[in-house]
Amino acid sequence: MGTVVEVEPEHGVDPFLVYSIEVQNTGGPKKQIRYDIDLQVSTNRHKSHGIGVAPYQHVVLVDAVVHPLAPLTATGTSVLVEGELKKPPEGTKQRVELRVTRVLEVGEVDPAAYPLPKTKLTLENLRDVVHLRSRTNTIGAVARIRHQLACATHRFFDENGFLYVHTPIITTSDCEGAGEMFQVTTLFSHAEKVEKELKENPAPSESDIEAARLIVKEKGDVVAQLKSAKASKQDITAAVAELNKAKENVSRLEERSKLKPGIPHRDDGTVAYENDFFKRQAFLTVSGQLQVETYACALSSVYTFGPTFRAENSHTSRHLAEFWMVEPEIAFANLQDDMNCAESYVQYLCKWLLEHCREDMEFMVKNYDKTAIQRLELVSSTPFQRISYTKAVEILKNVTDKKFENKVEWGIDLASEHERYLTEVIFKKPVIVYNYPKEIKAFYMRLNDDQKTVAAMDVLVPKVGELVGGSQREERLDLLKTRILDAGLPLEPYEWYLDLRRFGSVKHSGFGLGFERMILFATGLENIRDVIPFPRYPGRADL
Repeated sequence: MGTVVEVEPEHGVDPFLVYSIEVQNTGGPKKQIRYDIDLQVSTNRHKSHGIGVAPYQHVVLVDAVVHPLAPLTATGTSVLVEGELKKPPEGTKQRVELRVTRVLEVGEVDPAAYPLPKTKLTLENLRDVVHLRSRTNTIGAVARIRHQLACATHRFFDENGFLYVHTPIITTSDCEGAGEMFQVTTLFSHAEKVEKELKENPAPSESDIEAARLIVKEKGDVVAQLKSAKASKQDITAAVAELNKAKENVSRLEERSKLKPGIPHRDDGTVAYENDFFKRQAFLTVSGQLQVETYACALSSVYTFGPTFRAENSHTSRHLAEFWMVEPEIAFANLQDDMNCAESYVQYLCKWLLEHCREDMEFMVKNYDKTAIQRLELVSSTPFQRISYTKAVEILKNVTDKKFENKVEWGIDLASEHERYLTEVIFKKPVIVYNYPKEIKAFYMRLNDDQKTVAAMDVLVPKVGELVGGSQREERLDLLKTRILDAGLPLEPYEWYLDLRRFGSVKHSGFGLGFERMILFATGLENIRDVIPFPRYPGRADL
């Protein structure tokens, strides 16, 4: 587990450096503990590139005279120590040796109960202990790579004049029109609450309500009689108060009589969402694009970066129920501008990792994918190939050295095998495919003059296939209405979106980059569940 070494200035070491150590006990003499560790050096100095993190191989030596050795030996132990950095003996692999002079804190571990054994666990097994897997070298390296990609994302868009906008997680609009959305509702919990309440205190009968109404009539008669008899103001006021209490009681009984067990329904059998928390259907967002467009139409270049959700019952290595998307939106931009921005952004991410995560990338090359760094270098330095969807289909149909599982014909949504063949075999570099058939793309994409395709584009890269998907948005009101209806969607939930076209509509474009796919591409790992801290997928939502 993580250990921190605080180095005093008098030791002749940079006092700005803080050493965070991953400790693994490797035995050693009885009066001395020797740890082989991964040391991450984090500098807090303000530099133009931010905070650098890099792992190195080091050795920590703890003598028995400094601290009892038994509590320090178990895998997973956390310690805070102070010591002196020294150059290791000649011929050793370690760059630095730390001789401990004081053990400040120890977080002990019961070796018999600790879920992570000394033997190597597969990434699949680690998903069963998701709360502890960040202590492993692989997940630690992924976490640092993920962090740097997030830093690079914000740096890129800030340097290019984009404004960061937080879009809502709860939405009433389906951006993709696919219908695979998680619903947000309190109807079930409310129904359970009502059912429990009715068991404890049954709803009033009609006779109970009639009896209460009779009391109201009686109280009303008393008030009328007092007024007719010109009684004192005090007596009339008291009688009116009694009448009001009786009326309130009737209202409560009438309201409780309406309580019914189960989910409320309308007369036509549909769910009565007007009784729900938001008074209408609400969902977890599949994209922040529609909402961020509202800011693009006001403030020009904007982007959103946050979690998105798909209720897709898929168990593949490329799908998650919760994942993160980077979605920029650019006012006054056409499809060409959109492709240029996407290419620059992806190349920026690759260059950033090569400069800021070299050691972690070398770890990935050594343990998972020998071509990981080569792939980053290729993408960061090579202009992307651009071809139309029609041309891509033509190329794939002429392939003779490979039999695709999915038949290639104009009008299909290219499968991952097609995308990877284009970028890995045909062009051997990133490829941008543009102008897709309108039937396989979302309603908001701009219809081209041929009336068959839309101004959409996908960025394809080696290893993962599609990394970015984007388009020029449909800015023409009438055409957008038609596209919404053609997609089988009602206009009412999108009236606000149509307002953007009614009032000051201009051409604008944007794209979305799947953040976890970018990490897969960078690290060479095979399963998307291993590149997000807390993976959610069918059957699993741990923590």
